[in-house]
Parts: sequence; structure tokens; C-alpha cells
Amino acid sequence: MQPFSFATTAQIICASGSARRLAALCAERGARTVLIVTDPGITRLGLLAEVLPGFLLEGVTAQVFDQVLADPPQAIVQSAVAQARALKAELVIGFGGGSSLDVAKLVALLAHPDCNQQLADLYGVGKAKGRRLPLIQVPTTAGTGSEVTPVAIVTTGATTKLGVVSPLLLPDLALLDADLTLGLPPAVTAATGIDAMVHAIEAYTSVLQKNPLSDLLAREALRLLAANLDEAVHHGGNRQARQAMLLGACLAGQAFANAPVAAVHALAYPLGGHFHIPHGLSNALLLPHVLGFNAANAAPLYAELAPLVLGARLRPGDAMAQTEQLIGALADFSERSGLPTRLRDAGVPQQMLAQLAAEAMLQQRLLVNNPREMTEAHALAIYQSAY
Repeated sequence: MQPFSFATTAQIICASGSARRLAALCAERGARTVLIVTDPGITRLGLLAEVLPGFLLEGVTAQVFDQVLADPPQAIVQSAVAQARALKAELVIGFGGGSSLDVAKLVALLAHPDCNQQLADLYGVGKAKGRRLPLIQVPTTAGTGSEVTPVAIVTTGATTKLGVVSPLLLPDLALLDADLTLGLPPAVTAATGIDAMVHAIEAYTSVLQKNPLSDLLAREALRLLAANLDEAVHHGGNRQARQAMLLGACLAGQAFANAPVAAVHALAYPLGGHFHIPHGLSNALLLPHVLGFNAANAAPLYAELAPLVLGARLRPGDAMAQTEQLIGALADFSERSGLPTRLRDAGVPQQMLAQLAAEAMLQQRLLVNNPREMTEAHALAIYQSAY
């Protein structure tokens, strides 16, 4: 066993209806002013309607910043920080999908009264310094696992993204409430669920920091996600399946926070940057093709994961044969869920593939974790296979 380090969110509450306790949880932590960071869709759908009255009852002032966009640009982060500072927020809540949770992490850091860093100072690994405000994360999708990761992704240009990676971004509490996910459309449920599966699979095969704890989490995450994704997509009101999906996504987040993701994500990022394809869908489009490329090196590990996805449907065979069955089963999830399965169906023009491959190579922070070394020519071949 190689030496390893493991860190995660201090507390997790996993219970349907638990979001109604949010105000009390803030009051217990001594907060009198709270900023809730979310997106316009959350406000429009009324997901905060049952949460906000509790703050009045607890004597806690709560303001809502609901301008977070998918792939949030720097200006959105800075606006949220400005509101938190004006409020003199004593605690920050991220409430929504991964983008809202990522912005909340940065607000908690940059709005701390003692912070003397700017957003531009934070990009990279371990650049964040000092302290942050208390932070509670409440995911409303079962996908990113951002509620338990020390990473925040920001759009820094027309097509470019940068990450802030620091243990300071790990929140104090992650609250997993299936009631908040019951109204998710099938396509969003499917794409975010497959995103979480990618986190589990890539953590399990991560080259540099794979460890026994991340392996345990990745395996249980994949089991929960594979067993419940179809039910959550096709019978979205099933609270038990929704809660299992939230837990699976959270466990996968804990796994990849400590054994980082790799080439699926590296190749997915340019798709989001250029064509604003949702992150989960970008991963789903590339997953079978990257796994096929990696199989030459990673088939024994993929074969260990195959029973968790296929169960009794897994046919006997060697590691490569079981890997092929795993890849087919993962592709079937997308098809059954009605997601696009080819890049062309997601609006990607063929003449862009070479540029996408070149840009994917810039994601060396992720590519170093891949079980098979990837060149620009390999990346282009994968995009072409996915096209």
C-alpha cells in the first residue's frame, strides 16, 4: 500500500426533508446573517419556499443571491462576494447544482473579513490562504459531488475554465435532501447521474492517488448509482431512489476529491467551454470511448467494477470481455435515458474536433491521473470515435 492522505467534509446529513432544518443548523453555528448562493431556476421553481421562513423564526437574516449561471464566469463570483460583504455574512449556503456550490465555496473564502486575496490569486492547487466563513452545501442534483470536494471551477474567458483547489473549500456540512430533487427533469437526472458514475469510475482507476478509502467509496457509489438511475429517470417521484442517487453522488465526490478524475473530464471541458454542453452530458458522450481507449491498461480494474453495474447480467469472461460489457452497459444508460449519444447530436461540428483535442491537452492536472498516457492524436481519435 502506498502512503495516502484523505480529507472530506466534516459532517453529512442524509435525510429526506432535512433542508427544512437549514435555518436551525445556521443558528446552531452562531450565524446571524447568511447568504444563500443559488441560481434563477431554483428561485423560479420555489425550492427555497419551505426553507426561507425558518430563518425568520430562528432570528437569522438570510439574503439570496440567485444569479449563478452554469459554468459560472468570474463576474458572477465577484458579484456574490460583494453581496456577502455588504451583508457582513457570517455563514454561506450553497443551494443548487454544482455551479452554485462552487460559487458558494469561493464566496465563503473571499468574503471572510480577513481575506486579502483576489479571485485571480486562487487559481491552481493550494493557492488559497487564510480562513473562510462557515459553509453549508445543499445539492439539488445528484451529480457533481461538489458538496464534498475541495474544488471550484470558474469560467475565465470565452471558452476557458480554471480551477481553485484547496482544502479550505471543503464545507462544514453537506445536507442531502431527496425532496429537493423530486422535480428534476429526466434528462437532467440522467446526465448528472452519469456524471457521478464517471467520478466513481475515474477515481477507482486514478493513477497517482488511488487509495483504499477512495476505492471503497467509489465502489459503493457506483453500486448505488447503477441500481437507482433508471428508476430516478423514469419514475422521478420515487423518493427512495432519489435519496440513493444523492448519496451515491456524494460518495463518488468523496472518492474523486481524494483520487482525482482523469481523461473523461479533460476531454469534456472543451465541450462545455465552446458549446455550453452541460458538464454531465459532456462526460456521458465521451465515457464509453475513453474507457475503450484506457482498457489496454485498466481492464482488470474495470472488470472489478463491472459486477456493480451489470449484476446478474454480467457474463463470464476475461477482464477485457467484462470491460466491454461494462462499457456497453454505461452506453445503454444514456440511450435509455434519451440523452444524445454522439457529439454530432449535441451540436458539435466535425471541423472543431482537432481544436478540441488540442485544448484537452491543456488539462494536464487531470490527464496525469489517467491509467493510459494520452497524446493529442489519441484525444482526436476519441473525439472522432464519439462523433
